[in-house]
Amino acid sequence: MKLGGLSILRDISLRVDKGEIVCVLGANGVGKTTLMRTLSGIYHPAKGSIILDGQPIHRLPAHAIVRLGLAQAPEGRQIFPTMTVEENLILGGIQQGKHSRERERVLSLFPLLKERLKQKAGSLSGGEQQMLCIGRALMGRPRILLLDEPSLGLAPRLVQQIFELLQHIRRQGIAILLVEQNARAALKISHRAYVVEGGRISLSGAAADLAGDERVRRAYLGERRAETSRGDMLSPTAASSYRRSSVSSR
Repeated sequence: MKLGGLSILRDISLRVDKGEIVCVLGANGVGKTTLMRTLSGIYHPAKGSIILDGQPIHRLPAHAIVRLGLAQAPEGRQIFPTMTVEENLILGGIQQGKHSRERERVLSLFPLLKERLKQKAGSLSGGEQQMLCIGRALMGRPRILLLDEPSLGLAPRLVQQIFELLQHIRRQGIAILLVEQNARAALKISHRAYVVEGGRISLSGAAADLAGDERVRRAYLGERRAETSRGDMLSPTAASSYRRSSVSSR
């Protein structure tokens, strides 16, 4: 993936299957948000392909990808603040032509939003805005939900609520690809995980295994020893060499 002539992502390969949560970990600036925007069609890869249920989607516009069942809740929430909660939700389902039918399902997940349907979205608390952002993405009834930093700026109590909701969404059969700085919470609810460094995948595996990996614990879980040197960190040179990124809802 290139932006402005610079290669941001290289040799990325990942998989998301139906009904599972997969998290992507990495420091700021390594390409996690670029990855999400590429999967959702905002950017297009210079090489390789993105496959959704056997169909290449990497040259499709974002609105066509939404119709195929892949929706994104972006970093920073990016709701429409001057519109009501209800209007934001309606916009989320407009590509699929699903309004009232999906609205009740979303509001059952987020009862606080039901109490604030006529309220301007910009007047909601940070946690409520994040719920609206996720609810808006769910209005199209996606098979795969892309979540970019859903816990950003939220109090610990609200973070716990958001992550509990993600598990409930997953149990409905919706696959979730999660980019999250709160590595401990993300690994706890995920089935599998990928670590991105320098635009490449440097480590991947079962989330429980990565949570117990000493390198991950030091780099991302705040358990770094005082004597840890740069050489103890995950190395980009250990990146796996792949050519295809795939998203699957099998």
